[in-house]
Order: sequence, then C-alpha cells, then structure tokens
Amino acid sequence: MTIVNAYAALSPTELLAPTKIERRDVGPHDVLIEIRYAGICHSDIHTVRGDWGPQPYPLVPGHEIAGIVAEVGSAVTKHAVGDRVGVGCMVNSCGECTNCTAGDEQYCLNGMVGTYGAADRDGTITQGGYSTHVVVTEDFVLRIPEGIDLDVAAPLLCAGITTYSPLRRWGAGPGKKVAVVGMGGLGHMAVQIAHALGADVTVLSQTLSKKEDGLRLGAGHYFATSDPETFERLAGSFDLIVNTVSASIDISAYLMLLSVNGTLVNVGAPAEPLPVNAFALIGGRRSFAGSMIGGIRETQEMLDFCAEHGVAPETELIGADQINDAYERVLASQVRYRFVIDAATFA
Repeated sequence: MTIVNAYAALSPTELLAPTKIERRDVGPHDVLIEIRYAGICHSDIHTVRGDWGPQPYPLVPGHEIAGIVAEVGSAVTKHAVGDRVGVGCMVNSCGECTNCTAGDEQYCLNGMVGTYGAADRDGTITQGGYSTHVVVTEDFVLRIPEGIDLDVAAPLLCAGITTYSPLRRWGAGPGKKVAVVGMGGLGHMAVQIAHALGADVTVLSQTLSKKEDGLRLGAGHYFATSDPETFERLAGSFDLIVNTVSASIDISAYLMLLSVNGTLVNVGAPAEPLPVNAFALIGGRRSFAGSMIGGIRETQEMLDFCAEHGVAPETELIGADQINDAYERVLASQVRYRFVIDAATFA
C-alpha cells in the first residue's frame, strides 16, 4: 500500500478535513495517476452529506480527476508513464454482463464500482480524487486529448459526459429544438454541447441573471421560469428538454413545453421524488426519461468531441483549504460554473 494525502468527510455534518489514505499497490492491469486537478461536483455534496443515503466514512469524494500517469502495471497496454489521463465516476464493473459488453458499464447489471464510497472488487471502499494519487484499472482510465488543459478536462469527466450522453442519445442536432433547464455546472455544459451538435438551444433558468453567459455559450434564447408567461409562451415548443437541476421542480409543467413525441431527460439528481401528472405525458405522447453518465467508450468520444469543437467548462481554481467554502457556494449557486481543486495543495 501507498499512503497519500487527501481531504475527507468524517461524517455527514462535519467539514471536510486533511487526512491520509491508503492506495493499493499497482497490479498488472493498474495505472497509478498523479492527480493534478479534481473537480467539485454537486454529487460530491449530496453524497458526503448523506442526502442519498448512509455513507462509509471517512469518505474522500471526487470523481472528476485529471492527471499524469506515474506508473503502469506489467500488463497495461492502453497507457504509458507521462500520459495525460482522466478518471470519471466509475473505476470498475463486471465487464461481462449485457450492459458492460455493450459499452454501458455505468449500468452494469452486477453494479458498477463508483470512484468513491463504493465496494471495490477486492472488498475495499473506493476513495476519490480529492487526493494526490489514485490507482485505477487501465480500462477505466481515459485519454485527455491535446488541446484540453488538465484543469479544464477534470469537470468534463462528470459534467461533460452527463450532458453529452443524453444529447447524443436523443438526437440533438440540426433541426432540433433543445431546452436546457438550469444554468449551472451541468447546464452550462449542456448549452455548449447542444450548440456544437447543431441544435437550436434555449435556456430555461429561474432568473435572467445568467442570460449573457447563456447566449455567449451558444444558446439562441433564454427565458426565466419564475415568469408564468414563459410556460404559456413556450408550450409545445421543444423536441428535447434536458433537466440539469438537482432540486425538486414541477416536472409536469416542463413536460407541457414538449412537442408531440418530445422527451424530457432528467440528469439532475435531487434527493426528493419528482411527481409527474400522467396527463402531461399522454396528452402529447411525451416521454419522461433519465440518464446518468456514459460508458467509457462514449466518455472518450465526448472528450475528443470537446477538443475538436472547443467545448470547455468555465472553472474557478481553488486550493484544498477552500473546499468547504466552495461547497457552500455551490449550494448557493455562487460559482460560474465549476470549482476545480489544485491537487498540489493536498500536499
């Protein structure tokens, strides 16, 4: 085992604090990554605060990891020392079930292994990217293309793929009207990706405070959902709506904004249920769907797409001692648009 510096949550109510954790020795198919940057995701906050259920504390969060390969196992063929690489929301799966063999490891029928807070195949609990190093099996390590800086790459490993996957699967592109609900860490990525795919993009945000940003990032239209007239004006307008908000909203009201055969895809993950009025669905042959992240193959595709089209998150770089303040700012929507931790500050 190797001992490395990290930041951990000790309980749902305590502040994250410096700690030391063990990383396993590099096995034949493993890659040791020197972490350079780790993004802060709203999921980190939900998880460490127990919003989604009890957690195995102490817990090191972080599933937006970018760094440099420091060592590879004897059987590794996909990566070499010095490579620029990333790790997203999962670090293992069974590799044998129908979903895994189809490239949908995130939906592994035997349970994919999350980057933190999950039972790994050897029975240990995974610890995430708020640390200086991580050891990951090579199949779950991604290549970061040239043209994407490592600090910018980190949020793509969650925020990027979480929005890219449903936009691709539900056909965002030329001739399609796509609405993005929420203009936060996920939303600002969805706007850029949908625009790069060629869709006509509308932002639906609670207020117009980020309208200038939304239009600059590729939206053609921007509406405040706090204005009741918005829902009347836009009724039946969209082929696809991507809801990025991790809070309870009136899903039925948003479903009514879909055209016939339209789909609303939920990627935000609030702790509360999202009730749906059946008539909002059957009245227009509408669909209410959900999407998590993408598989490894699709995540690599997303990274290459972002490099080709100049799609990148807007980030604020912080030190480890600012993590707890950053959490509060995320909850207050006071970040534009993604915090990234300089992993050198864990040392």
